[in-house]
Amino acid sequence: MRIAEVSRNTLETQISVSINLDGTGVSKLASGLGFFDHMLDQIARHGMMDITVSANGDLHIDAHHTVEDIGITLGQAFAKAIGDKKGIRRYGHSYVPLDEALSRVVLDISGRPGMEFGVEFTRARIGDFDVDLIHEFFQGFVNHALVTLHIDNLRGDNAHHQAETIFKAFGRALRMAVEADDRMTGIMPSTKGTL
Repeated sequence: MRIAEVSRNTLETQISVSINLDGTGVSKLASGLGFFDHMLDQIARHGMMDITVSANGDLHIDAHHTVEDIGITLGQAFAKAIGDKKGIRRYGHSYVPLDEALSRVVLDISGRPGMEFGVEFTRARIGDFDVDLIHEFFQGFVNHALVTLHIDNLRGDNAHHQAETIFKAFGRALRMAVEADDRMTGIMPSTKGTL
């Protein structure tokens, strides 16, 4: 089982994350941000990963530090859980619709951080949640999971739908990338011999 637990404690946040890449899609989420927990649940459910997040952040200021630090900590846990990467598919992609919204996520467990974020939200807030923080979450994850990630919202009028399709597609693309490839058993999926 590819399981990891990571804690991150700063003057701004105290975050604890555990992840099981071979789970059943169960999540236990306590970020202090209802909408964000709903999005993290999409990653777990559609990625078929068990994810636990416990966060105590400076929400009296705003949600920025909490969301970014959860991205960082989840990325660290992912990097720890994925191990040596031998035998995985490495690449993943997914298109996900929700009513009028459609998003595409493509990723590479490359060992290098890189992100392209092609999303123009139709409004600045979803309830109390600042949509700019979605970029911050994924950037934190990418930087510490060491993956290449392309996120594109292809269409959408409802910002909640736009966000939800992004997180669902991310979970499904991640699930594809971490799956075992029977033809690559014990083989590093790179001509360099390392990722």
